[in-house]
Amino acid sequence: DRDRDRDRGRSSRRGRDDDERELVERDPRAEARERGKKKSEPDPIATRAGGAYIPPGRLRLMQQEVEDKEGAQYQRMTWNALKKSINGYINKVNVSNIKLLVPELFQENLIRGRGVFARSCMRAQAVSPSFTHVYAALVSIINTKFPMLGELLLRRLVLQFRRAFRRNDKAVCRTTAEFLAHLVNQQVAHELLALELLTLLLEKPTDDSVEVAIAFLKQVGSYLNDVSSRGLHAIFERLRSILHEGVIEKRTQYMIEVMFAVRKDGFKDHPAIPEGLDLVEEQDQITHLVSLDDESLVTENTLDVFKFDPDYAQNEAKYKEIKNEILGESSSDESGSGSSDSEDDSDSDTPEAAEEKQMQIQDMTQTNIVVLRRTIYLTIMSSLDFEECAHKLLKMTLKPGQEGELCNMIIDCCAQERSYLKFYGLLAQRFCEINREYQEEFCNAFAEQYSTAHRLETNKLRQVAKMFAHLLFTDAIPWTVLEIIRLNEHDTTSSSRIFIKELFLELSQYMGPKMNDRFRDPSLKPFFAGIFPSDNPKNTRFSINFFTSVGLGFLTDDMREHLKQAPKQIMAQQRQGFQDDKESSSDSDSSSDSDSS
Repeated sequence: DRDRDRDRGRSSRRGRDDDERELVERDPRAEARERGKKKSEPDPIATRAGGAYIPPGRLRLMQQEVEDKEGAQYQRMTWNALKKSINGYINKVNVSNIKLLVPELFQENLIRGRGVFARSCMRAQAVSPSFTHVYAALVSIINTKFPMLGELLLRRLVLQFRRAFRRNDKAVCRTTAEFLAHLVNQQVAHELLALELLTLLLEKPTDDSVEVAIAFLKQVGSYLNDVSSRGLHAIFERLRSILHEGVIEKRTQYMIEVMFAVRKDGFKDHPAIPEGLDLVEEQDQITHLVSLDDESLVTENTLDVFKFDPDYAQNEAKYKEIKNEILGESSSDESGSGSSDSEDDSDSDTPEAAEEKQMQIQDMTQTNIVVLRRTIYLTIMSSLDFEECAHKLLKMTLKPGQEGELCNMIIDCCAQERSYLKFYGLLAQRFCEINREYQEEFCNAFAEQYSTAHRLETNKLRQVAKMFAHLLFTDAIPWTVLEIIRLNEHDTTSSSRIFIKELFLELSQYMGPKMNDRFRDPSLKPFFAGIFPSDNPKNTRFSINFFTSVGLGFLTDDMREHLKQAPKQIMAQQRQGFQDDKESSSDSDSSSDSDSS
C-alpha cells in the first residue's frame, strides 16, 4: 500500500508539471488572433449607419467589383454615396455658391433621395439658423423641378412644429417657424400657413408663444404686407389687445412695441427675400397649400433609410433623362448611336427617301440655339476655375458657325456679374489662344459691343470693357480692333465714352507706362487715328480733354505737340496757297497779252 501511494503521488506531480508547462508555452496574442478569426465581422456596408469610413477610391473599386449592378449590395453602396453627397452639398451651400451647387445637386438622384434631402435641410437649418434664407432659396429652386420634395419638406416642418408646440419646446418651435417663414417668402408655402401659425401662437398668449410669433412675424411680415394686408392687420390688432391686457411680462411687451415700430418702418430691415437669393421667376414657382391642422399629414420616414428597389436600373435611367432635360445635356452615347444609324440610312437611301429629305421642315424658332445657350450658361456657372470650364466647353460638339454663340455667352455671363471677375477674361483668353476662329469671333464681338453700348447698363458696360482690356493686354486679340473707335463729339455717346474710359483705365492698370509705348508703335499708329485724331483741331482738343479728365493725360503729349505746330502748318499752307494763286494769275495775264498781240 505504501508503494502504491508513492506511485500515485509521483504521477500527480508529473501531471501538474505538464499543465504548468503548457500554460507557460501558450501565447496570449495567438489566442486573441484565434478568437478574432472565430468572431464574425459585420459588413461595413450593411450596417444602419453605413459602417466605418470608406475612402472614395476604395468605394469605387468595391462598386466595380460587384457584378450584380441591381443587387442589394450595390444598391446599398450607391445609397450611402447618394446620402453623403446630398449632405455635403447642403452643408456647403451659401449665398455666393448657391448658383454653382444647384447644377451639381441635380446630378444626384433627388427622387430616390428626397427623404435624405428633406432631413438634411432640416438638420442644417436647426444647426445654423442664420443660413435659413439660403436653405429656403435652395428648396425653392429644387421645388420648381421636383415639387414632391418641397411638399415633403413642408409636411415634415408642419408636423415638427405641431409636436414641438405641444411639448412647449420653444427652441424647436422658433427654428421651425423661421424656416417656414422663409419658405412662405419664397412662395413654396402658401401665405395661409403663416396666418394659421400666427393665429395659433397668439390664441392663448404666453411669453414664449408671443416671442416665437414676433420672431416669425419679423421674417414674414414684409411678404404678408404685400399679399395679405388684411390678415396682417388682424394679427397686429391681436398683438395690440395682448399688449393692453397686460398678462405677459414687461420684456415681452417691449418686444411687441418694437414689432409695431418695425411695421411702421415698412420692414425695411427685414426684407422678404435677401439680396442675391431671388433666383426663381414668379411664374415658375409652385406653391403648396399645407394646412397647420391637417390630420392627414405624414412624414414618410421610410424614405430616409435604404430600401431595396427591384426596378433600380429603370428608375435610374428615368432620372437620367429628367436630369438631362433639366440641365440641357445630351448623352454622347445617343449621339454616337444616332450617327451610326444615319450612316446605315445613308447606305440604304432610295429616291423616295431623298425626296423626303428634301422636304424636311426647318425650325425657325431657334430652339437649338436657346438650348445651346442654356447649356453653356450652366457649364460656366458650375465650373470652379477657368481651366475646368474651358475643358467642359471644348468637349461640347458645336456646329459650324456656333462659335459666336459661345463667345457671346461668355460676354453675357461676364456682364451679369456685380463686379468684374478675372475668370471670364482668362476663359476668353484661353479660347482665343486655342483656335483662331474664336479670336475672330471676339474681335467681331468687340465691334458689336462698342456699337451697341447704349443698350447696356453702366455696370454691364464696365464688366465688358474690363474683359476686353484683359484680352488686349494679353494680346489674345489684336490691337487693330481699336480702329472702329472715333473719339470726337459727334461719333460718341455717353455710353460709348464710359466704355472707352473703363477700357483705357483697365489697360493702364495692367500695362502702366508701357501703354504709351504701345500707342506710339509706328506699325499700329494708323489704327489709332480715330482715338488720337489730328485731322481737326476741334477733335484733337476733345480727345485731349477726355483723356485728361479720366487721369490719362500722359497719352496726349503727341496731340498737344500737334496743336502747338498746327497754327504754323496752317500759316505755311495758306502762304503756299497764296503763292500758287499768284503764280497762276501771272501766267494767265502773260497768256492773255500774247493772244492780243
